[in-house]
Amino acid sequence: MSDLVKVVWDWLHTREGRKIFRYTMTSVITTGVSLFVLGLVFGVLRLWSEVPSTLFANVTAAFPSYWLNRRWAWGKSGRSHVLKEVLPFWVMSLASIAFSMVGASLARYVGNHFRLDHFDETILVLTANVLSFGIFWVLKLMVFNRTFKVPTLLEEVDEHLRAEDGASAPGVPAGGDSERLGVR
Repeated sequence: MSDLVKVVWDWLHTREGRKIFRYTMTSVITTGVSLFVLGLVFGVLRLWSEVPSTLFANVTAAFPSYWLNRRWAWGKSGRSHVLKEVLPFWVMSLASIAFSMVGASLARYVGNHFRLDHFDETILVLTANVLSFGIFWVLKLMVFNRTFKVPTLLEEVDEHLRAEDGASAPGVPAGGDSERLGVR
Protein backbone atom coordinates (compact mmCIF):
# COMPACT_ATOMS: atom_id res chain seq x y z
CA MET A 1 0.00 0.00 0.00
CA SER A 2 2.83 2.41 0.76
CA ASP A 3 4.09 2.08 -2.84
CA LEU A 4 0.68 3.18 -4.12
CA VAL A 5 0.63 6.09 -1.68
CA LYS A 6 4.11 7.13 -2.83
CA VAL A 7 3.10 6.92 -6.50
CA VAL A 8 -0.01 9.04 -5.86
CA TRP A 9 1.97 11.47 -3.70
CA ASP A 10 4.63 11.86 -6.40
CA TRP A 11 1.97 12.31 -9.09
CA LEU A 12 0.22 15.00 -7.02
CA HIS A 13 3.48 16.96 -7.13
CA THR A 14 3.56 17.00 -10.94
CA ARG A 15 2.02 19.80 -12.96
CA GLU A 16 -0.81 17.54 -14.18
CA GLY A 17 -1.40 16.12 -10.69
CA ARG A 18 -1.70 19.57 -9.14
CA LYS A 19 -4.11 20.63 -11.89
CA ILE A 20 -6.37 17.60 -11.39
CA PHE A 21 -6.24 18.01 -7.60
CA ARG A 22 -7.16 21.69 -7.88
CA TYR A 23 -9.96 20.91 -10.35
CA THR A 24 -11.28 18.35 -7.88
CA MET A 25 -11.07 20.79 -4.98
CA THR A 26 -12.82 23.44 -7.07
CA SER A 27 -15.61 20.93 -7.67
CA VAL A 28 -15.80 20.23 -3.93
CA ILE A 29 -15.94 23.96 -3.12
CA THR A 30 -18.54 24.84 -5.75
CA THR A 31 -20.63 21.77 -4.92
CA GLY A 32 -20.63 23.02 -1.34
CA VAL A 33 -21.77 26.46 -2.54
CA SER A 34 -24.50 24.89 -4.66
CA LEU A 35 -25.72 22.62 -1.86
CA PHE A 36 -25.68 25.47 0.65
CA VAL A 37 -27.69 27.78 -1.62
CA LEU A 38 -30.09 24.96 -2.61
CA GLY A 39 -30.58 23.94 1.02
CA LEU A 40 -31.22 27.56 1.93
CA VAL A 41 -33.63 28.58 -0.86
CA PHE A 42 -35.49 25.27 -1.10
CA GLY A 43 -35.05 23.60 2.26
CA VAL A 44 -35.10 26.50 4.73
CA LEU A 45 -36.68 29.53 3.05
CA ARG A 46 -38.94 27.57 0.68
CA LEU A 47 -38.68 30.37 -1.89
CA TRP A 48 -39.30 28.17 -4.93
CA SER A 49 -40.02 24.59 -5.86
CA GLU A 50 -37.26 22.05 -6.63
CA VAL A 51 -36.44 22.99 -10.22
CA PRO A 52 -36.15 26.80 -9.90
CA SER A 53 -34.25 26.38 -6.63
CA THR A 54 -31.82 23.98 -8.32
CA LEU A 55 -31.38 26.38 -11.24
CA PHE A 56 -30.68 29.32 -8.93
CA ALA A 57 -28.26 27.38 -6.72
CA ASN A 58 -26.25 26.00 -9.62
CA VAL A 59 -26.04 29.26 -11.55
CA THR A 60 -24.85 30.91 -8.32
CA ALA A 61 -22.13 28.25 -7.92
CA ALA A 62 -21.03 28.58 -11.57
CA PHE A 63 -19.45 32.00 -10.99
CA PRO A 64 -16.90 30.86 -8.38
CA SER A 65 -16.44 27.68 -10.44
CA TYR A 66 -15.28 29.67 -13.48
CA TRP A 67 -12.93 31.84 -11.47
CA LEU A 68 -11.43 28.99 -9.43
CA ASN A 69 -11.02 26.67 -12.43
CA ARG A 70 -9.44 29.34 -14.61
CA ARG A 71 -7.15 30.94 -12.05
CA TRP A 72 -6.35 28.22 -9.55
CA ALA A 73 -6.70 24.89 -11.37
CA TRP A 74 -5.42 25.94 -14.80
CA GLY A 75 -3.25 28.88 -13.71
CA LYS A 76 -4.62 31.35 -16.25
CA SER A 77 -4.54 35.07 -15.56
CA GLY A 78 -5.40 38.22 -17.42
CA ARG A 79 -8.53 38.86 -19.43
CA SER A 80 -10.76 35.92 -20.30
CA HIS A 81 -11.25 35.11 -23.97
CA VAL A 82 -15.00 35.13 -24.61
CA LEU A 83 -15.09 32.56 -27.43
CA LYS A 84 -12.28 30.29 -26.24
CA GLU A 85 -12.94 30.31 -22.48
CA VAL A 86 -16.16 31.96 -21.32
CA LEU A 87 -18.52 30.48 -23.95
CA PRO A 88 -17.31 26.84 -23.63
CA PHE A 89 -17.41 27.11 -19.84
CA TRP A 90 -21.00 28.36 -19.83
CA VAL A 91 -22.11 25.84 -22.45
CA MET A 92 -20.78 23.00 -20.27
CA SER A 93 -22.14 24.59 -17.10
CA LEU A 94 -25.58 25.12 -18.60
CA ALA A 95 -25.63 21.53 -19.88
CA SER A 96 -24.83 20.21 -16.41
CA ILE A 97 -27.33 22.63 -14.84
CA ALA A 98 -30.00 21.41 -17.27
CA PHE A 99 -29.19 17.84 -16.31
CA SER A 100 -29.39 18.74 -12.62
CA MET A 101 -32.82 20.24 -13.28
CA VAL A 102 -33.88 16.88 -14.70
CA GLY A 103 -32.59 15.34 -11.48
CA ALA A 104 -34.58 17.88 -9.46
CA SER A 105 -37.72 17.06 -11.47
CA LEU A 106 -37.18 13.38 -10.80
CA ALA A 107 -36.67 14.13 -7.10
CA ARG A 108 -39.94 16.09 -7.07
CA TYR A 109 -41.73 13.17 -8.73
CA VAL A 110 -40.29 10.64 -6.25
CA GLY A 111 -41.07 12.97 -3.34
CA ASN A 112 -44.68 13.40 -4.45
CA HIS A 113 -45.12 9.72 -5.27
CA PHE A 114 -43.90 8.59 -1.84
CA ARG A 115 -45.45 11.59 -0.05
CA LEU A 116 -42.15 12.59 1.54
CA ASP A 117 -42.11 15.39 4.08
CA HIS A 118 -40.20 18.56 3.17
CA PHE A 119 -37.04 17.57 5.03
CA ASP A 120 -36.79 14.21 3.26
CA GLU A 121 -37.58 15.81 -0.08
CA THR A 122 -34.83 18.39 0.54
CA ILE A 123 -32.33 15.58 1.16
CA LEU A 124 -33.53 13.88 -2.04
CA VAL A 125 -33.14 17.11 -4.08
CA LEU A 126 -29.65 17.71 -2.67
CA THR A 127 -28.65 14.13 -3.49
CA ALA A 128 -30.04 14.42 -7.03
CA ASN A 129 -28.04 17.61 -7.49
CA VAL A 130 -24.76 15.97 -6.42
CA LEU A 131 -25.38 12.90 -8.59
CA SER A 132 -26.27 15.03 -11.62
CA PHE A 133 -23.06 17.02 -11.38
CA GLY A 134 -21.01 13.91 -10.72
CA ILE A 135 -22.04 12.54 -14.09
CA PHE A 136 -20.65 15.60 -15.87
CA TRP A 137 -17.44 15.84 -13.82
CA VAL A 138 -15.09 13.92 -16.12
CA LEU A 139 -16.60 15.42 -19.28
CA LYS A 140 -16.12 18.91 -17.89
CA LEU A 141 -12.53 18.06 -16.95
CA MET A 142 -11.78 17.14 -20.56
CA VAL A 143 -13.47 20.26 -21.94
CA PHE A 144 -11.89 22.63 -19.39
CA ASN A 145 -8.49 21.07 -20.04
CA ARG A 146 -8.84 22.20 -23.67
CA THR A 147 -10.60 25.48 -22.82
CA PHE A 148 -8.05 26.79 -20.34
CA LYS A 149 -5.12 25.29 -22.26
CA VAL A 150 -1.84 26.17 -20.62
CA PRO A 151 1.22 24.90 -22.45
CA THR A 152 3.10 22.21 -20.59
CA LEU A 153 6.82 22.49 -20.05
CA LEU A 154 7.44 19.87 -22.76
CA GLU A 155 5.32 21.82 -25.25
CA GLU A 156 7.25 24.99 -24.42
CA VAL A 157 10.61 23.21 -24.84
CA ASP A 158 9.47 21.67 -28.15
CA GLU A 159 8.35 25.09 -29.40
CA HIS A 160 11.69 26.61 -28.34
CA LEU A 161 13.62 23.84 -30.11
CA ARG A 162 11.57 24.29 -33.28
CA ALA A 163 12.31 28.01 -33.19
CA GLU A 164 16.03 27.30 -32.77
CA ASP A 165 15.94 24.75 -35.60
CA GLY A 166 14.41 27.37 -37.87
CA ALA A 167 17.33 29.70 -37.14
CA SER A 168 20.01 27.11 -38.04
CA ALA A 169 23.01 27.89 -40.21
CA PRO A 170 22.48 28.42 -43.95
CA GLY A 171 22.83 25.29 -46.02
CA VAL A 172 21.89 23.04 -43.10
CA PRO A 173 18.31 21.80 -43.19
CA ALA A 174 16.27 23.21 -40.31
CA GLY A 175 15.99 20.63 -37.60
CA GLY A 176 18.41 18.31 -39.36
CA ASP A 177 19.66 15.36 -37.37
CA SER A 178 23.28 16.11 -38.32
CA GLU A 179 23.18 19.42 -36.44
CA ARG A 180 21.51 17.92 -33.37
CA LEU A 181 23.99 15.03 -33.28
CA GLY A 182 26.98 17.33 -33.70
CA VAL A 183 27.90 15.88 -37.12
CA ARG A 184 29.36 18.45 -39.57
